[in-house]
This record gives sequence, structure tokens and C-alpha cells, in this order.
Amino acid sequence: MLKPNRLRQKLSGGGAVHGLLNSMPCALMVEMIACAGYDFVILDTEHVCVNPETLEHMLRAAECAGLPALVRVPAGGGADITRALDAGAMGVVVPHVCTADDARAAVQASRYHPLGRRGISGGRTTGFGAIPLTDYFGQANREIMVVAMIEDAQGVENIDSILSVPGIDMVLEGAIDLSQSLGHPGLAQHPQVQAAIGRVADACRARQVPFCAIPREAGQHAAWLARGVRAFLLGDDRGVSFRALKAHVGAYRDATASNP
Repeated sequence: MLKPNRLRQKLSGGGAVHGLLNSMPCALMVEMIACAGYDFVILDTEHVCVNPETLEHMLRAAECAGLPALVRVPAGGGADITRALDAGAMGVVVPHVCTADDARAAVQASRYHPLGRRGISGGRTTGFGAIPLTDYFGQANREIMVVAMIEDAQGVENIDSILSVPGIDMVLEGAIDLSQSLGHPGLAQHPQVQAAIGRVADACRARQVPFCAIPREAGQHAAWLARGVRAFLLGDDRGVSFRALKAHVGAYRDATASNP
């Protein structure tokens, strides 16, 4: 059932938020992310194979643990957005937003009349009728977030017109895809890539739209904080888990090697 969006509340209050991308489609992992203390999670359905029932269980786990869950949809098409929101997502992350028309289509698919054309359904989002459908429309329009990913050179060039679209609640950078679009594939720290990300962040600040940064190297989190950024995506659970597992077994192997 739709609840107040704690992520939106924290952003509106000027607080810093730290989230994680979920790349391991498992409700237990989502619950673990919540218990670890993250402020939000993005469930990836663009690059990860997730069946609809599993996604719904993951969203249910997030709800039960009080963790705002957004879904990165495969594309900005209405059907993908509709399914994610009807399953209980508190918002959608739309990849490869390149134009104002892309942004407008995402907002239209995510909001009900008079702000959009989202398809009408009840079910678990209304608590199976605990929230009257007509009340739910207004609540959903207030709580659901639309996040635009800027990960193409065209999106950087069009950032001002993208931000002019009413209903874009946050912008997330996508440095890896952007590096490819700019001709430096895989080089997220390339000066041209970093300059493009900085341009997007500055445009967001001018428009008072939250910008979500992805710190990838030491010092970047502090640097973004100094620039007034308050939203951060701290990698993905797959990478965090792998590094933790590698360090865990490595510590025992080092101890064994020093005591033959």
C-alpha cells in the first residue's frame, strides 16, 4: 500500500541521502540493504533479469523494512513504468533521457490526470481498496518520484530543456554509459566525462532539482558535498558484496600464510 515517500521527504528537507543499486534480484538482499541503513534502493530491471513476481516480492520487502524503493525500468515506455508502479515502486529511474520529450513521456506515464496519463489500477498499491481509488490518484501524484538518468552526450546538451519539464524529481548521472557516448568507453574519470557530469549537476542546482552523484573514487563524496549535492548512489550490492567477500577470505589467507 502506498505510504509517504521518505526519500522525497528527506530531499525536500535538505538532508543527505545515500542509496544502493540492487543488482541481485532477491527480496532478502533488499531487506538486508534496508537493515544496513541505506536511505533508498534502486531495483535494476534494465540490466538485470527479474521476473515480475520476484520484483513484487522485492518491493514488498522494501515496504516492510521502511526502505523507499525505486525501479530502474528498461526504457521510458509506458508499459514498463506502469508495471513497476503498480507493483509498488515509490518511483522510477528512466535510463537514457536525452530530450525534453523523453522526460515528458516518463512523467506522463508516471502520473495520473491532470499531471499525466498513467493507467488506472488498484490492487496492492491501494491496499486492495483500503485507500479509495480517487484518493489514491492524488497521493500517488504527490509521492511517486520520476528520476531521469543522464548518460548520453545528447542528454548533457539538452539538460536545461529536460529540467524544464515539470515533474522531474531528481537527476541521476550515468558516467559509464556517458563515457562511451563521449568517445572514452569505460573511463568514468576522463576529464571530458567529469566535466559533462559537472555541467549536469550545475544545471540541476540552478533549477533546484536534486542531483544524485555516484562517488567512484576517494574524495569525490566530500567534493560533491562541498558543491551542495545531497543525494548519492554508492555503487551496487553486487560489487559491495564481492569486495566484502574477497576481503573476508583474504584476511584468513594472509593469516594462514604468515603462520605456515
